[in-house]
Amino acid sequence: MRTKQYSVKVFEVILDDEKEFLSFFDKNYIFFKDSLLSIHGKASKSLESYLQEKELKYIFNTQLPKSKRTKEKTETLTKKEDPVVTKPEEKQDNLQVIDKLVRSGQELKIDGDLLLLNRVNSGGSININGNLIVTQMVEGDIRCYGKFMMLKASPKANIVFHDVEVDNSYLKDKLNRVELINNEIRIIPVLKETKWA
Repeated sequence: MRTKQYSVKVFEVILDDEKEFLSFFDKNYIFFKDSLLSIHGKASKSLESYLQEKELKYIFNTQLPKSKRTKEKTETLTKKEDPVVTKPEEKQDNLQVIDKLVRSGQELKIDGDLLLLNRVNSGGSININGNLIVTQMVEGDIRCYGKFMMLKASPKANIVFHDVEVDNSYLKDKLNRVELINNEIRIIPVLKETKWA
């Protein structure tokens, strides 16, 4: 007997509305090319054809074991509103500014917005419900559920935005803005590299 053990990235989807599902994956399927989609709901022939056409790996209505370490966070991406532009006169009550290195083994849990004026080392992590700006290199883990994040990541980093893992090749070598607009994750390079004081 021969065996192999694989570590697989799984993205679980509860399929309530096929049209909504197709709209989201049509815009974002590139982020799931290396993941297994665990889809719960009715599988139509057109949906299966779509998944095969996009070369996505998937299973239907299979209960997967949950890791004890994983904190399940159910977010409905399609129910999110478009980002709202903050007016200059509005006050930010929930913004934290931190000028310390996030070290290996250290985890920051932030409820509001965060401006980090330092780097995130490999093994360090930030779990944030608000917006995030990191002025230096990210080599650790980021889980962001805000309207946007701005960062520059190394190949070592693990970046997750609204439960979708972002491919580091889109974030390397320059500062990027990642945001969710109309059910689409957009990555926009910040054209002029910002000099942070």
